[in-house]
Amino acid sequence: MPPESTPASIHLSAQSSFLPAIQAWEQYLQDQARSLYTIKAFTGDLELFASYLPPDRTLGAVTTRDINHFLQWLQTGRKVPCSPKSLARRVTSLKAFFRWLTKYGVLLVDPAEKVLQQTVISPLPQVLTVEEQAKVLEIANRYRTAKKPDARPYTLTALLLASGIKKGECLGIHQNHIDLDTPDGPVLFIRYPEPHNRYKERKINLPGEWVGAYHEYLAQYQPTSQVFAWSPRRLEYILEDLGSAAGLSKHLSFDMCRWTCALNDYRTGTEADQIRQKLGISKIQWREIGLKLRKLAENEADSPPAV
Repeated sequence: MPPESTPASIHLSAQSSFLPAIQAWEQYLQDQARSLYTIKAFTGDLELFASYLPPDRTLGAVTTRDINHFLQWLQTGRKVPCSPKSLARRVTSLKAFFRWLTKYGVLLVDPAEKVLQQTVISPLPQVLTVEEQAKVLEIANRYRTAKKPDARPYTLTALLLASGIKKGECLGIHQNHIDLDTPDGPVLFIRYPEPHNRYKERKINLPGEWVGAYHEYLAQYQPTSQVFAWSPRRLEYILEDLGSAAGLSKHLSFDMCRWTCALNDYRTGTEADQIRQKLGISKIQWREIGLKLRKLAENEADSPPAV
């Protein structure tokens, strides 16, 4: 007996065409509280696959060979380039779609089950060396003691290097998310308004030396609730300008600070699961990130010492 049908798949059968199946799949993903980006990407991949097949091809008529030919066409037969990362996502989309159809009894056999998953590891990210971090924070400190003091560059950059938070998380920080009076020192609470992102919420310890700059920043800019009440691009400019002032050849960014923070923790022997939780990522995401951190640390060990 097939499992009980979901509301999204109840009107589908092996003789159904792709259009109602993709619409039902989209509804199912929405019911699962998947992100808008995921839903758009997955349904777009299925629409592309459907357009590749003959117009009268039904769900039950799709074979493993059809899927493999489609993937080969994406790589060599289509005029639009398909990156390894996009190819891997499209394999994931097809596998998830046909697994859903099989699970709920629309299909008896999953044609995507034997399709090989494409594993893609993107290039290693750029990180700051220990010396570069010290230089960046030194320049940021100079702004704090300038004739016209500005604690914003230091408050922002030191927070990113200590916490490893993403740009969106940084923008979402409100003053009541920072507790300076806990017995174990200052902490930052990362909160998400969306229910499906609640698993990313976490508490991150902050260095005590950051607190002084934070108080200066509050006094200078007097934010009402949101700590960094600026546009994303404005905050990016602050990092870019700071990197230039520090003489970096690298492009200082939120992502670079996030990876640098993770590598700092990795260097000091912090347990892998603690780093994963601090970054707010899943165990599946950690597989690739953990490999990259290990490679970054190995590359650092192989590099000649700075003169």
